[in-house]
Parts: sequence; C-alpha cells; structure tokens
Amino acid sequence: MNEPAVKGEEAKRLFLNGYNCAQAVFLAFSKELGLDDKTALKLSSGFGGGMGRLREVCGAVSAMFMVLGLKYGSDNPSDHAAKAQLYARVQELARRFKEENGSIICRELLSLPPGPQDPTPQPRTQAYYKLRPCPDKVASAAAILEQYLRENP
Repeated sequence: MNEPAVKGEEAKRLFLNGYNCAQAVFLAFSKELGLDDKTALKLSSGFGGGMGRLREVCGAVSAMFMVLGLKYGSDNPSDHAAKAQLYARVQELARRFKEENGSIICRELLSLPPGPQDPTPQPRTQAYYKLRPCPDKVASAAAILEQYLRENP
C-alpha cells in the first residue's frame, strides 16, 4: 500500500510561498538530513529555474539529487563503488521523474526555446502560476524522492 506523499504537498506549498523549485524540494527534506533551514535554502538557491534560469536540469530534480548525495553519498574520492551506487540512484530518480513528467529539462517542461533567460525572476502572481506547471513538478519530485527513500532506508 502506498503511503501519502506528504513531502510532495509540503514542497508544493513552499514553492507557492515563493521559494524556487530547488529550494522547495530541498527544504522539505532538510530537517531529516540535519540541515537548518537557512543553510538548506542558501545551498539550493542557485538551482532554481533549471540552474539560475539557464533552463537546464529542473531545479526540483537537482534538489532530489542533492538529497541523495547527503543521504547516500561518499566523501572518499577513492570509493568508486560508492560513487557508482550514488550515480545509479541519481539515474533511477531521473528515470522516475522523466517517466512521470516527460523530461528532466526545465525548458522542455515549460515548453521554452533553448538558452538562458533573463536572470531576473518574474514576480509570483496568479498569472505566473497559471502559466507554469512548476508547482506540480515540485510536488512530483518530492513525492518520487519520498517514495524512493521509503523503499531504500
């Protein structure tokens, strides 16, 4: 039986409160990782908008990978087996997100042309949220990660 995706709703709420996609997902998991909110928010702040509005890998997806690194990563540069295991986990979560959402690339999720955009974030208005699937992508990423962590304690 699947448990409810509590983290998905939390991440969506955080996004709707003004945090970027990466911050919303990362902050939803930061307490369990031993990070204070300020550190989590600063660490993930540059990954919004597909990494600084470059529209590359979705910030919500990048945040999933950051959580994996903190949970399963290694700090030993010679531990190639640990690195391979982490990369396999990253690829698995990328596969799950892509399967559910069609892509892990921000510009593809938003149907935008290639290339960076003006680095200035747009104001968060009702019109902004209406035009973007971001709240649902953030919820999806957090729910996928929450399920994965349940499956792989």
